[in-house]
Amino acid sequence: MSEPRNGRGALFAGGLSAILASACCLGPLVLVTLGFSGAWIGNLTVLEPYRPIFIGAALVALFFAWRRIYRQAAVCKPGEICTIPQVRATYKLIFWIVAALVLVALGFPYVMPIFY
Repeated sequence: MSEPRNGRGALFAGGLSAILASACCLGPLVLVTLGFSGAWIGNLTVLEPYRPIFIGAALVALFFAWRRIYRQAAVCKPGEICTIPQVRATYKLIFWIVAALVLVALGFPYVMPIFY
């Protein structure tokens, strides 16, 4: 049986891409703020060249998640998980959290000089 198409996979892909896109810049700052230090933190910038790819993947995944979550009214059959209002509300909440993560990944390099 195939899994119902409810946007969960696209939300997961968008969240993972957003985290990877901000790992090069936000990761070292968070580690230093938490008290971790060492020369190895400088190696986390290895992901910087891949940042545009991760952001692009996050935006594409968010687009597909938005299509599944917000434009789905007639697609659900009775008894499927997408007909439960609490599940739909949870997916919408997670969607906006992931969208905020993507916005942080997009804007952090421009705001970062303020913190350093």
